[in-house]
Amino acid sequence: MKYILMMNTMKLGCEAFPGWAKKDMQAHIAFMVSFCKELGESGELVSAEGLSFPDQAKVVRAGKDGEPITDGVFPESKEFLAGYWIVDVDSPERAYAIAARASAAPGPGGAPLNMPIEVRPVMSGSPPEFL
Repeated sequence: MKYILMMNTMKLGCEAFPGWAKKDMQAHIAFMVSFCKELGESGELVSAEGLSFPDQAKVVRAGKDGEPITDGVFPESKEFLAGYWIVDVDSPERAYAIAARASAAPGPGGAPLNMPIEVRPVMSGSPPEFL
């Protein structure tokens, strides 16, 4: 079954992230690259992407005649989606184990960040009762 693992981080952490020491950034990025490589080699990784910072985000909705109306950025938001993985695993427990490993990615001084990772099943289609 496929699961999406969403890495949410506090906006406060986002502001501090660019201020990390170079060696801490390198260690964090090396962990993420290695982590994704291992998931790919095990056949569990479907896709993974890091996302830009919230100052580049817009919320879009359809206006009259379907034209896009944008809103944002949202300085009052406390969390943001920093990136995600889609994994294809045999059980929810395996998805949770992968999420826990991602959560412990190294931060400043190599200490685990313990970031919240939301795990949600990916629907394979609409429920039959709604078709």
